[in-house]
Amino acid sequence: MLNRRKFITVAAAGAYLSSVANKVMAKTSEPLKSTLPVVISTWDFGVAANQAAWSVLKNGGRALDAVEAGARIPEADMNNHSVGKAGYPDRDGHVTLDACIMDEQGNCGAVAGIEDIDHPISVARLVMEKTPHVMLVGDGARQFAVEHGFKAQKLLTPESEKAWKEWLKTAKYAPVINSENKDYKLGNKYNHDTIGMLALDAKGNISGACTTSGMAWKLHGRVGDSPIIGAGLYVDNEVGGATSTGVGEEVIRNVGSFLVVELMRQGHSPQEACEEAVKRIIKKKPETAKQIQVGFLAINKKGEYGAYAIQEGFSYAVCNAENQKTLIKGESFYK
Repeated sequence: MLNRRKFITVAAAGAYLSSVANKVMAKTSEPLKSTLPVVISTWDFGVAANQAAWSVLKNGGRALDAVEAGARIPEADMNNHSVGKAGYPDRDGHVTLDACIMDEQGNCGAVAGIEDIDHPISVARLVMEKTPHVMLVGDGARQFAVEHGFKAQKLLTPESEKAWKEWLKTAKYAPVINSENKDYKLGNKYNHDTIGMLALDAKGNISGACTTSGMAWKLHGRVGDSPIIGAGLYVDNEVGGATSTGVGEEVIRNVGSFLVVELMRQGHSPQEACEEAVKRIIKKKPETAKQIQVGFLAINKKGEYGAYAIQEGFSYAVCNAENQKTLIKGESFYK
C-alpha cells in the first residue's frame, strides 16, 4: 500500500506539499506560539480548511463561524474519503457521518451516525443552537437536518462504492496507521480519519469543530470519538482547546481532549499536555498502542500550540496573519 509521505524529512514531502504549504516545520523543543487570530487543524487537508476559517477570522469574525466554515471544506471534498460526503461506508455500505462543535461559552452540539446529509458540522451547530440537547443520532439526526432545510442525498459515491465492493471480497478489517496520510488518488482503499479544528479569534475567544466519516468498513452503528464532547473535542475559554485524531476507541477510553485541556489548566504547555495524553494511552494498553495511531492537537489562550501522536506521520496545519499555509510535522512517541 502506497505511503506518499512519512514526514521523516521536509524533503520527503516533495512537490505536493510545496503546492499546499508555504512552510513545513521540523521538530523543535521551542514553544510554538501564534499571534491572534489563529486557526489550527489536523492533517494536510487542514491547510485548505484553515483558509476558509481564516477568511472569517481576518475580518474580525467569531471563532465559531470560522471553525464551521473550515470544517465544511473537507466535508465537501470529493477526493477526501475520510470526511464528509465522499467518505467510505461501513461494512454494510452505509455512509454515516459524525461531527461536533463547541463555542467559547461552553455551548456544544453533535450528530452521530447521520446518513444522507453532506455537512454534519452545520447540523451539529443547529443542534447546539436550536435544541436543548447536545447530541442527535441516526435517523433522528437526519430528520432534524431535513426539517431545518438540509437536502437528503445519497452519499455513497461511485468511487466509494467500488472500493467497498473490492473490500467485500476479503472483508478483512484492520485500522491502517496514518491511512489519512496515504494518497487515495494513488489507490489506497483504506483511508479514514478526522479533521479537528481549533480557532482563537481577535477577541481571544476559542471555538472548535471536529468532523469525520469514521473508520472505513466499520460495524454499522459504530461511533468513534469525533462527535463526543470531551473525547474528540473540548474547549474551555479560560484555558484553551484540544482535538484528536486516529482510533477513536482509545481516545474515548481516556476522555482525551478533556484530559489535554485539564493538563493545560494545571500549567502544562499544549505540547506537554498532548504528550502526557498520548503516554497515558500507551501506558494503559502498550501492545494495542503499537498497532494504532492516535494524535492530539491543542492550543491555549496565549496562542501557544502543540501536538503529539503515538506513531510518526501525524501533521497539522497552522494559519495566522504571518502565514496562511503552514504545515507542521508532529512529534511522536514511536519513531
